[in-house]
This record gives sequence, structure tokens and C-alpha cells, in this order.
Amino acid sequence: MKANVPAAGFRPVRRDQLRPERIHDTYQLTHKLAEPSVCKVCGAIYHAGRWQWGSPPGGAHEVTCPACARIRDHLPMGYVQLSGDYFAAHRDELLKLVRHREEKEKAEHPLARIMAIEDQADGGVLVTTTDSHLARSIGEALEHAHKGELEFHYNEGDNLLRVFWER
Repeated sequence: MKANVPAAGFRPVRRDQLRPERIHDTYQLTHKLAEPSVCKVCGAIYHAGRWQWGSPPGGAHEVTCPACARIRDHLPMGYVQLSGDYFAAHRDELLKLVRHREEKEKAEHPLARIMAIEDQADGGVLVTTTDSHLARSIGEALEHAHKGELEFHYNEGDNLLRVFWER
């Protein structure tokens, strides 16, 4: 019978050492909220360890959800830049697709929201989101439906995604 020998290069985790966070997000909860909790701004409910939509039960604790805090502080987690001649010609249709993608994501993930849609000097639009997954999803939906050039730039230090779509 072989003794329990650790693999080469393996070091057991030491619980007494502090490890730096891989990704720092100021808006990520540092502790579990009292359940149930309800966001006093949007009405999302924190229950069973996650944010969800529903009617708040009586006696729920009032808090501000991370998405509403990001919107209040104007600190997006995702940026989607839309530009090009095709965008200018089909602006309303493309923005309708962007809003539809948000509705679909937000129905299941209450923290995935569009913060703002701002016109740019070059005729394009900048969409800011509270969630990087929503920004990616918007870019992928645009490319799937209308083709075009799609680029993703993830800044790990800032935990931020920039999506560029042009056609």
C-alpha cells in the first residue's frame, strides 16, 4: 500500500497567510445579508443567497443592491460602444435589440442592468452596464443578428469589460 505523498510542486494551503484578492469589486457583498432583504430602490429581493425578483415578504430588511449602488455612483462594470454607418442607418432597430437583451438578462439576473445609453460625438452610442456579462451578451447579440466587427477588451485590474461593435 502506497503512503499519501503530495504531488511534486504541491503546497498545502496555509490558513494563516493572507492572499490578495484576484479581483476586487467594491460593490460585491463582503458578508451575507440578513434574509430576506429587499432593495429599497429597485425592489429586488435577496433570498437563498442570491438576488431575485418577486414580492418582498413582510419584515424584509431594506438595503441597496449592488446594481443600484453602481447606478447611484456612476461606476459601470461594462461599456458597449456602437458605431459605424450601418449603426447610424439602423439606430432604432439596434437600440431596440440592446434593450431587449437587457430585459432578457435582467429577468433572470436582477443585477444585470443598463445604466445609460449616451450619444457620442462621432454619431455612435455608448451603453454602460452594471454587469460585464450583460455587456458581453449585448455585443454577442449584435454580432449574431447584424454581423459587424466585435471586440472585447477586459481590464482585469479594474474588473471592467469594454465591448466595441461596428458596422
